[in-house]
Formats: sequence, C-alpha cells, structure tokens
Amino acid sequence: MEATVNAATFPAVNFSNKQKWAGRILSGLPVAFLILDSGFKFVVTPQVIEASAKMGWPVAVNPYLGVVLLSCLALYVFPRTAALGAVLLTGYLGGAVAVHVRVADPLFSHTLFPIYFGVMLWGGLFLRDARVRRLFAK
Repeated sequence: MEATVNAATFPAVNFSNKQKWAGRILSGLPVAFLILDSGFKFVVTPQVIEASAKMGWPVAVNPYLGVVLLSCLALYVFPRTAALGAVLLTGYLGGAVAVHVRVADPLFSHTLFPIYFGVMLWGGLFLRDARVRRLFAK
C-alpha cells in the first residue's frame, strides 16, 4: 500500500527570492570551507601530518576522509539529494566534534566549530528547500 502525500499533509510554504538567495549563501559558506578542507585531505604537507597526528589519525586515512566528505557535499549541493546530504554531513560533523572532544581542544574555537557549520548547512537548506520547510510548517 502506497502512502500518498497531499496538500493537507504538507501545506504550501511560500518562498521569496531573497530567502532562496539567503539560503544559497548560508549554505555556500560552509560548503566552500568543507571543499577546501577535503582538498587538504589529499595532500601531504607538514601541516597536514601535524594535524593528523594531533587528532590521532594516520595520514593514510586522510584521502578516505576526503572522499567521504566530498561525497556528502555532492549530495548536499544537488537539490534533489540535499536533505540526504545534510543528514550525512551532520553525521560527519558529529564525528569531528567527537574527535575534538577526545583531544581536549578548546570548546568554542575548535570543538563547537563543526556544530556552527551544521547549523549553517541546515539553516541554508531550510531557506532554499521547500520540502525541508514544509516539515516545520505545522
């Protein structure tokens, strides 16, 4: 038996062009940073080696983390799969928080930094995606 979705279940939510653009910008900031971050996972420099050692990761793991991050980002930037990408990025960023807690990094500048990005990713998606907006319309 198939479930049907109708207007009563998900009422229409109006978007203005300003809200859509604000969502794109709000989404674009963390996406740009995370693309840069994933790029660093594919190079081996003294800074990357030092950061990996501090986090307790072998340098050989970095390219795999880069592929995972790029895959999640690809899902997030395409409108049809943006919600799935947001869920996966939330998990990825949660892992980053756990690593920062484990190595006792400063709270506001390091440990909560991935949470700030998660809020921006979901806030941007809320502003630019009617499906996500409808979930909160009731």
